[in-house]
Amino acid sequence: MAAISLVDLNEENLEEKGCFCLRSKPNSAGYKNKNQWLLGRFSEGLTYKKIMENNKPAGFIEYTPIEYSSRVVYGENYLVIHCLWVAITGKGYASQLIDACIQDAKEQNKNGVIVVTNPDTSWTPSKDVFLKHDFIEIDKAPYGFELLVHKFGQSPNPYFPKDWDKRLEQFEDLTILRTQQCPFVDIATDNVIKGADHLGIRANVIDIKDREELLKLSPTPYGIYGVVFKRKLISFHRLTVHSAVKRLKVLV
Repeated sequence: MAAISLVDLNEENLEEKGCFCLRSKPNSAGYKNKNQWLLGRFSEGLTYKKIMENNKPAGFIEYTPIEYSSRVVYGENYLVIHCLWVAITGKGYASQLIDACIQDAKEQNKNGVIVVTNPDTSWTPSKDVFLKHDFIEIDKAPYGFELLVHKFGQSPNPYFPKDWDKRLEQFEDLTILRTQQCPFVDIATDNVIKGADHLGIRANVIDIKDREELLKLSPTPYGIYGVVFKRKLISFHRLTVHSAVKRLKVLV
């Protein structure tokens, strides 16, 4: 029988344990940036749990209080799940991780737990597993984003902003907005820049400093990565260089 355990990352064990994603490339910029980002977030209440099978990483969940969240959603006294991923399916590991988050929210006297999903990308968690844990969909945003919540009482629902078109109007030049919450952001940024160089387009990169700036600038609820050109959303997830060229070329 497999030995299963949950491990919480913290300041003391982060260097040894590291984050789940890109762990096969510990010297990559994305992996290093993510671990450095985590070091600055633990004091804000961020939780990063890895589920281990026979001492090997099988999946993880990352969540944080809404006032420090990297997702563009409004609400009071919620935990927000940033990421949920399991490498070994069919064993209930995702459910164990979600249950741990819900229990934490109860112990912290939160109003509930929020997650942002999108069926068009693997960069957000899948909706189906959350519906099985009594999450309900309460809001939608452009580009397929869905807002789900598991509430404990009659507190007000969280919600998305409604000014997505206005946000895009700020960006005529090619602009990449990002944080280091995801280790794949570095690769995603490089691919767009390489594609833009191929077309002779200069890319501006905005490293979002805090949640206030995130809520103001982000073109989608995903928050931590967005590419905008000529007031059009190019992507909110990683593209290949070829795909970046293809999407940019139609707007040149």
